Amino acid sequence: MAATIIYVVGVILGVVAVLEILNQPINLLSKILVSAFVVLTSWIGIAVYYLLLRGNLTKWFK
Repeated sequence: MAATIIYVVGVILGVVAVLEILNQPINLLSKILVSAFVVLTSWIGIAVYYLLLRGNLTKWFK
């Protein structure tokens, strides 16, 4: 039961992160790369996105 809850929370956070990435004012290739990183690396990608990339995405991909 706990594993299912953790999985569902991870999926929800991943989807929210990808939607936030797609709304950023950066080029399409950067959006695809960052979204793929978040989805393919699961919890690590979600953590990196929310801790490092979330506020700095437009600075890094100018």
